[in-house]
Parts: sequence; structure tokens; C-alpha cells
Amino acid sequence: MEDALLFKLTELNGIAGNEGQIRQAFKEETKEWADDYLEDGLGSIFAHHVGNESGPRIMMAAHMDEVGFMVSQITDKGFIKFVPIGGWWSQVVLAQQVTITTREGKEYRGVTGSKPPHILSPEARKQPVDLADMFIDLGASSKEQVMEWGIRPGDMITPYIQSQRMNGTPFLLGKAWDNRIGVAVAIELLKEAHKQGHDTQLFVGANVQEEVGLRGAKTATYMIKPDLSIALDTGIAGDTPEIKASDSDSELGKGPQVIIYDASMIPHRGLRDFVVKVAEDNQIPFQFAWVKGGGTDAGSQHQALDGVPSLAITVPVRYLHSHTSVIHEDDFKNTVKLAVALLKALNQETVQEIRANA
Repeated sequence: MEDALLFKLTELNGIAGNEGQIRQAFKEETKEWADDYLEDGLGSIFAHHVGNESGPRIMMAAHMDEVGFMVSQITDKGFIKFVPIGGWWSQVVLAQQVTITTREGKEYRGVTGSKPPHILSPEARKQPVDLADMFIDLGASSKEQVMEWGIRPGDMITPYIQSQRMNGTPFLLGKAWDNRIGVAVAIELLKEAHKQGHDTQLFVGANVQEEVGLRGAKTATYMIKPDLSIALDTGIAGDTPEIKASDSDSELGKGPQVIIYDASMIPHRGLRDFVVKVAEDNQIPFQFAWVKGGGTDAGSQHQALDGVPSLAITVPVRYLHSHTSVIHEDDFKNTVKLAVALLKALNQETVQEIRANA
């Protein structure tokens, strides 16, 4: 059952500005436990669950969008030109299958291509192919045929692979763990909040448009007005060959990451220390992590209103921002455990103590 939820979420298609499939799935998966829902004007969605009407307002936020592309042009011969939506390294884009979703919801499969190396100069072969020089082949013969299919500029393009458990191991392969695994954590947290009770006003859900600048987190935080917020996201694994420990020393299977620094924020000291203590007191494995470039929605959440104490808890992932990312199921389970333990430990008194220790 757990595999089914994880694979269902990662196989949904949703780039920044086009997250409707994930928003609907979140509602379907949480309707038994949510008291009500809040949605902002950009499409971020949060389930509200009241444990204590006078308790602090707690925001636990994943993000719905994945990295992908958008149709920019259709050539006379029926090839698709595209622009990236989110951060892509061009070397992982070529010769990959993709899905184009029309505004009517129809899906068409294609493959990315470029000039073959056989006709490039020796110097050109040594250089990565620029995204602007790539295209998508749908097997179409003309622009008119593509238009008849309903494909237009602005349509969403997402990676396509088959999600799977890798060779009977705890390692799970999927296209969009960043950040459908965070959405899964949010769903499981709400389930446990309903089952176990808590002493807060919980707002748990997912922001839109994280991959293009942490945008949905800005509007959602103003909507919720939390006393503190936690981003549920993904982080960089450092356990593959050629990665230096100075860049990342996190390992899959060793627990969620507590981000102590990234390019978007320095986490609130009181909240950081509280999270670490809760993890240690409950014997939940975790890893300290840092990101030299990039950030999470906590980067926008902590700058909202008059300053919201914020922090990111992330699931380590191999091969982020590619068609083929890998996580360890134990890290997902322990992230859920940590989120639940944190919620149970939060009340008016602990939140006041956290905020007093900036």
C-alpha cells in the first residue's frame, strides 16, 4: 500500500504553474482526516487539522511541482522546441522519454534529440549540447499534425520513466521524488495527526512553483500566518562515487536531513535545536546537511510576515533534477516519524521557547 501511494504521486505530472494533478490527488488522499482546506490564489493547498483551537499555528509544507519543460515552438516538420521549467543540467536531458500534456489533459509520448555526434566537429563533441539546440520528436510529420493533436505552446512537458523498487531492495526509482516524497510525508503526517491527536492548529500540505523561485511558499505563508514553519523537501545524497564529503556527506538509508545552511536561508536557531533534540529523544536517525547552491521553500517562509521561524527537513536523493532519481524507503519512514514526533512536541509553551531562542 505504501509503495502504491509513493509511486502514484511520483508518476503524476506537474511542473510549476501546472500542479492540478497533484493538488487533486492530495485532496483525495486526505479527505478522511482534514477538517477543511485552504488554497491560495496560485494553487498551493493545505489541509487544516485542529488539535487544539487555542494552540499555535504550525505550517508543514512540501511542494507539488517537479522540474520539467514547456512547449515553446512547433516546427514546420512537427518537432517540439522547449524551455526548461526549473533547474536542469543539459547533459541529463538528451535521449530521454518525455510526456507532453495538452490543456485538455491528453498525453503524448516523445523523445528528446539533437544533432548526432557523427556530424559534429571534434571540438563540439567535447561540449555539452545546449538546451536551446535540443528538440522533442513525437513521431509527427508536420506542424499541422501536432496541432491536430491539441498540442500548443505553453503545454507541460514532464520526464517519463517507470517507477520501481530496484531489484528487491529498499531503493526506489522515480522521476519526481523532488518533491512528491515530501507530499507523501505531508499525507502521512495528517493521517497520524488525526489518529494520535496534537496540541496545535496544523496546516499541512504543499506549495506550488518551488522549482522556479520558491514562489508559492510566499503567498501560502501569508495565507496561513503560522507561528513557525517546516519545509518538507529533498536534499542531496553524497554516497555515490566522485562526490566529495565537503560537498555532501549524507547517505541514503541513514535518515532525514536537517538542513543547517543553504543558499536561501540560515534556519532559526531555536527551531533547529528543538528539531535535533526531538530526533535524539525519540531515537530517530537523522543527518545534518548543507547545500551550497539552491534552497527550499523555507527560504521564502522565513521571510514572510514579521519573520517566521523556519527550517527544512529533507529526504536525501540521488540524481536530483533528472529523469531517474533514487531514494531509500527507510528515509521516507523516518522523515514521517520525525514530523509526527515534532508535531506531538509542539504546543504554546514550546513554540514560545523556540521563538525566544533566535
